Amino acid sequence: MNAQTEHLMQAGPAGQIELAIDRPAGSTRGHIVIAHPHPLFGGTMTNKVVQTLARAAVQAGWTAIRFNFRGVGRSGGQYDEGRGELEDLLAVVAAQAPEGPLSLAGFSFGAFVTSHAVTRLQAQRPIDHVLLVGTAASRFQVDTVAAELHARTLVIHGESDDTVPLSSVMDWARPQSLPVLVVPGGGHFFHGQLPLLKDLALRHLAA
Repeated sequence: MNAQTEHLMQAGPAGQIELAIDRPAGSTRGHIVIAHPHPLFGGTMTNKVVQTLARAAVQAGWTAIRFNFRGVGRSGGQYDEGRGELEDLLAVVAAQAPEGPLSLAGFSFGAFVTSHAVTRLQAQRPIDHVLLVGTAASRFQVDTVAAELHARTLVIHGESDDTVPLSSVMDWARPQSLPVLVVPGGGHFFHGQLPLLKDLALRHLAA
């Protein structure tokens, strides 16, 4: 993301996992792990939305951890329809953010995986913030967000998303009474609206 980005590899359940870590200039509020879009459709940790979320997190004082799911970049293994990718995410949390304040974020397929990681981790430790962007509710079984986490959760979706229709996200959110922040005219990748996305993420993560 910038010259200060730390690139490293760590052990994962399907081989090595490639990571990129960005730290705030001063003291850190904790760690946020950010999951990228679908591995089979060009999704990587360098995706512009993922990088935008990382920039917002660092500006809000968080240490932002991006990583490549199995089979992407230098990460070992192969695509596993979300099951193995969840284990990848949990392995990154265990190795890079084993204690202290933790937030989780994901974009598209990454939001789907993150929803299940939130459920798994919530039973073990507090989660400060949840940020789900372009949640792939039309393509995957996105997990529900526990009611006690609703106040700490921000769901952002583009009004004109033609990859994941807004209606599918509303159908997922409605039974939970989970608010969804809709970006007027926004597409799946928020072309031309990344500064707005960053501002929305920053406000949430700085709270």
